[in-house]
Amino acid sequence: MTRRPAVTLFATVLFLLVGAMGQAQAAGYRYWSFWDRDGGRWTYATQGPSTARPSDGDVQGFRFAVSEDSGDAAQPRGTADFGTICAHSPARDGSKRVALVIDFGTRTDAPSGESPPTRRTACAVVSPDATTAEALASAAKPLRYDTGALLCAIAGYPRTGCGEQVATGRTPGAPSEEQNPTRAKDKDSAGGGPSVGLFAGVAAVAVLGAAAAWQARRRRDGS
Repeated sequence: MTRRPAVTLFATVLFLLVGAMGQAQAAGYRYWSFWDRDGGRWTYATQGPSTARPSDGDVQGFRFAVSEDSGDAAQPRGTADFGTICAHSPARDGSKRVALVIDFGTRTDAPSGESPPTRRTACAVVSPDATTAEALASAAKPLRYDTGALLCAIAGYPRTGCGEQVATGRTPGAPSEEQNPTRAKDKDSAGGGPSVGLFAGVAAVAVLGAAAAWQARRRRDGS
C-alpha cells in the first residue's frame, strides 16, 4: 500500500499555509526617509536628522514613500547639485550652507484624500553647528513630529498620520532601527492578540497530526 497521497496532501496544505503567512504579514510603512548625497548617488542616512550635523556644501534629501526597509526605500528624485541649489547663497563667515532636496513622493504613496506637493529644493543657511533638522526647519516649515521625535510631516505634508503600517503585497523586512517609524513596536502584538505566525504554527501542527492519524488508519484498514 502506498503512502504517497498522504505525503502529497501534507505538502500541498503546508505550501498553502506558508503562502498565506507571507501574504498576511506583507506590510510597509508610510514615512519620510532621510538621505545623504555621496558624490553622484544617494545613500541612506546612518543618523536621524535631529543628530546629523552636515558640513558646508553637503547635499541631503528627504523622500516620502511607502517603504518596507532601508534597502527598499525610494530615493529622492531629480538632480541634486549643491552648486545649482545654493547658487544664490554665497559662503559667509559664521554660517554654513546645506542643500536640501525634498521629494513629497507620488499619488500612490500619498495618504487617502491627499495629493503630494511638487518636489522642491532649498539652500538652508544656518549656524555652523546646526543639525539637519534645524536646516530643514529653516527652509520647509511647518514640520510635524510625533511624541517619539519621529519626523511626520515636512511643509505640512502629510496633514495626518506618522509612520503608519501599509499593506504592500509582498513579505516585508523591518525598517532599520534608526529610521524605524514604529520604534521597534511589535505590530502583530500591538492589539494584545496572538500573531499571524502563531496561528499558522498551530495550523501546521494540526495538519501534521491529521496526516499522521490518516496514515495510521489506512495501515490498520490494510492489515
